[in-house]
Amino acid sequence: MEKIQIYVEQLIMGWGLEGDTVDFITHAVLVVVAILLAALAGLLCRKLLVPILVKLTKKTEVKWDDVLFSRQVLLSACSIVPAIVIWQLLPWIFYDYPTVREVLARLTAIYITVMSVRTLVVFIDSFKQLENGRRSARQQYLYSFCGVMKIILFFIAFIVVVAIILDKNPSTLFAGLGAASAILMLAFQDTIKGLVAGIRLTTNDMVHIGDWITVPSAGANGRVEEISLTTVKVRNFDNTIITITPQTLVDGSFQNWLGMEQNEGRKQVRKVYFDFRSLTVDDDGVANITKFRHHIEQWLRDNPKVIGEKNPLVRQAEAAQAGCCMEFIFWLRAQAALDYEHDTSDIMEYIYAVSADYGLRIYQQFPEQ
Repeated sequence: MEKIQIYVEQLIMGWGLEGDTVDFITHAVLVVVAILLAALAGLLCRKLLVPILVKLTKKTEVKWDDVLFSRQVLLSACSIVPAIVIWQLLPWIFYDYPTVREVLARLTAIYITVMSVRTLVVFIDSFKQLENGRRSARQQYLYSFCGVMKIILFFIAFIVVVAIILDKNPSTLFAGLGAASAILMLAFQDTIKGLVAGIRLTTNDMVHIGDWITVPSAGANGRVEEISLTTVKVRNFDNTIITITPQTLVDGSFQNWLGMEQNEGRKQVRKVYFDFRSLTVDDDGVANITKFRHHIEQWLRDNPKVIGEKNPLVRQAEAAQAGCCMEFIFWLRAQAALDYEHDTSDIMEYIYAVSADYGLRIYQQFPEQ
């Protein structure tokens, strides 16, 4: 750059120009040259270096390098290159204007700091693409940790930018933050609580992305779509979205249907009360309700909607004022909510209807006249 500077000065003086005009035109030309060099560096980085690195990562068998060194991350990093070129050339461009050089150097340093943080944030966010539907406890812990890392990055970037503006050493500013730690704890208390609650959720393997959970206190009944430091987003089955804090899940109670979905079938337990006055003993000495119980039990085993291998059970429960209690326990193959409800209704409707064939009357309370 120094040789370019001397060459430009000699060229301008060769045109017969003298005095301040030579100095002004020289600086203007050097500024244009620096801008062109910076643009060329950025162009080479985007058009040459990025495609090469993307092709190299695609040739590997692992997936993590395709994500962490994706085109978005590399392009974000390339946006820093022109600023670095300008920052290095500033001493040779404004050699006669130290004040201008100092101001532009600080602005360039601030830009480099901001874009570096932006690149790191894009890099951290790329971890989300490693998920394959259901997020494991380890992935969720890493996800929560990444959220904390972004907060720390923003905080450090703010301190560095302030230090550049004030022309101070960043370490001195960090040392002076000890007295303000209480204020920072108060400002980030929700984030800290969310982090602790998120760690408890992940270490205890309580909830994951894609799980079906029910939180009665929050009116949530649907699939978990997102888990962050401060929120758990649940899409209900009516497509409404409920936002819950991790602290709510940890401190309260919620139902996770993961165990049901990972196993075959859904258990159903229903009770029906029969009028004691309809119970009789048949000619063969067997009670009509006993025959009814055996029939329903065998019918459930043969029903294709029921998992017969899990041994459906029809048993006498404790009698009550409503009558003789019969309990029906069976496992339905359907797990989807709509099919599950329809199959349950079909089975119970058959039980209600066939009971009359055995002379049984289902208890019902008539309103007072």
